[in-house]
Parts: sequence; C-alpha cells; structure tokens
Amino acid sequence: MAKKKRKKHQKLPNGYGSIKYLGDGRRNPYAVHPPTKEFNIDGIPQTPKALCYVDDWYKAFTVLTWYKNNEYYPGRETELSSDQKELEKQVAEILSQYTQKAKANKGTKTFSEVFHEYYKDKFKQDYGHKGKKTSMERSMSAAYKNCVALHDKPFIEITQKDMQKVIDNCELKHASLELIQTLFRQMYQYAEANNLCDKNYAQFVRIDQEDDDEHGIPFTDSELKILWGNKENKTVEMILIMCYSGYRIAAYNKMKVDLKERYFQGGVKNKYSRERIVPIHSGIYGLVKRRIKRDGALMKNTTDFREDMYAVLEMLKIDKHTPHDCRHTFSKLCEDNKVSENDRKRMLGHSFGNDLTNKVYGHRSLEDLREEIEKIKICY
Repeated sequence: MAKKKRKKHQKLPNGYGSIKYLGDGRRNPYAVHPPTKEFNIDGIPQTPKALCYVDDWYKAFTVLTWYKNNEYYPGRETELSSDQKELEKQVAEILSQYTQKAKANKGTKTFSEVFHEYYKDKFKQDYGHKGKKTSMERSMSAAYKNCVALHDKPFIEITQKDMQKVIDNCELKHASLELIQTLFRQMYQYAEANNLCDKNYAQFVRIDQEDDDEHGIPFTDSELKILWGNKENKTVEMILIMCYSGYRIAAYNKMKVDLKERYFQGGVKNKYSRERIVPIHSGIYGLVKRRIKRDGALMKNTTDFREDMYAVLEMLKIDKHTPHDCRHTFSKLCEDNKVSENDRKRMLGHSFGNDLTNKVYGHRSLEDLREEIEKIKICY
C-alpha cells in the first residue's frame, strides 16, 4: 500500500519559530519550537527545546501564535479543537495579519534601534549599562561606534554596499575590522530571527585589507616536549596539530582533510589564505587520522576548545598560550628549520606584497611544499 503523502503547509515567517515533523509512528509527531535566539561562536543557530508535541500542524501553529502573544502555558495545547477546517481558517487569518504587521514594522527601525535590541537579547543588559562588561560586550560596543554612518539609516534599507563602505573607510587595524564584520553578522542573525530584514547582506561583507595579524608567543621547545609527552590527551592532540600546520583556529572546523594524499585545505580571512593547501607533516599524521576517525572532524566548536586548551595547559604547568600562538609556533618552526621563506608565506597564507614574481608566477606543487614542511624536526 502506497504511503500517504503529507500535505505541504505555508512557510512560517522569519522569527515565528519552527514546526518539525518527527516521522510516522508517533502519536504526536509535530515538535513545536520557539524562535531561535542563540547562535554559537560559528554563527550556527541553536534550536531551542520544544514547547510541546502535537498531532497536527495547525495545532502546532496555534501554539506558536499563543507563545508569540505570551498566551501559552504548558499543557494548553490539549484545549485545541480537532476540527480541521476551523484550524486551517484560523491559521490563514493569523498568517495574513502577522505578515502585514511585520512588513509595516520592518521599515521603522534604524540600525541603532536594531543594535540596541540585539545587544539586550545577546548580553541580557541594556546598551550603555554601568555594570561590569564582558570582553565581547566591549568589542561589540566598539564596533558599533565605528559604524556611525549607519546609525540613523533604516535597517531594512541597508545593503551590502553600505556595510562594505564602513569596512573600507575604516582606518583602524585588521582586528577592529573583524569586530565590525562580526557585529554585522550577529545583528543580521538577530534580525533574521525576528523578521526585521528580507535578506542577510552581512554574509557578503569582506575585509580586503591585508591582515596585520595579531601578536603571539610561540611555544618553546621545552613546552612542545611536554605536549608531545601528553599527545594521548584529546586537547593536546589538537594543539600539536595546530602547531605543525599553521592555520587560524576558525579554519579547522571547516577545512578539508585528505588523509590519502596527506594534506589540509582551507583557511579564512583573505584571498591569500582561503583554500590554501598545507601538507600534513608526517609527525602529526597519526594524530590527525586518529582525531578524524574518532570525532569525524578536527574541531567542532572553537569556544569549547579554547576553554579546554587553557585548562590543559594549566594542568601541565605550561604558561598560558592562545590558540593563535600555535600559528606563531608553526611560523617559528619553519624559520628555525630553514623552510623556504616563500613557502613559509604560502603555508601561512601571507601576501607576497610587492613581490610580483612570487605573487603571479610562483607555483608550488604539493610535493614541493611537503619537502619543505618535512624539514621541521619533531622534538619527541
């Protein structure tokens, strides 16, 4: 007997929440989730816990409407009628009214007003509060002050070109531009979740300025020896992989790892560093293979890794290092072991500046790069 095809329902407006069908064989197969408000450090939305589970899509929609109007309480879904026609009619009317109201509301909020809403939603404090501020609060506040050209502009009218102009005209260091870019992305995530924009233009904003890179302190040889002595620890395992490959931490959760051909491919930031190839050093190949087999990826969450890294370094009585120090360690290892300067730049994703010959005509094969990276000696 052919399986009965499920009816397609209207798409819910942005910021309304979600209804997830969990499959046949359940008495209440529709999970009702409130709007997404939280995003992890990589910008991936975190689905909230379901409000309830019901047997009908229209009942699920009604629950979301109650929730949006602060009229829902646990168990209220049991009060709903099972009259299908009545439920369908009610949902159509609610959607129509909500869409009209949302369209009218979109055009009234300025960039500053959306920022204040985003700030309170993210930090649970009003912007400008006098209490103690986290590092992220200070960073986003500084980024906001560098967007003064957008402050009074209706948010719905802002385009990629407007935001790009803010980035391009900012004379601050690369790190400050990154904060502005982060603010744009987080504000648009909030705006999308609350139906305040039609499209996420922040995803197209780029930083064209060459990265001046952040300062860092490489691990010493004695510290590396301690790490190698504890390579069975999952966090130490990743620290070592980073020290002998040289990518920024954000690149590791999305990069391609080719175990057969033994290379990494990925990168973030700029045109010189994106999608660059770095051979997997033979000394860390076993660690990489083990990690991929066990976890399915090199890194799943950068925030968790940072916390784990600081904790394990303290446990090993090694002075505090940041993940970016691993990149500086790789650079120093290349220098100390006489890796070609041009290939060091290639593997780190650095620009060749005014060196037109290397910038345009410099071509190196995977094996050329492997020959260079294998010059690095492992201090087991």
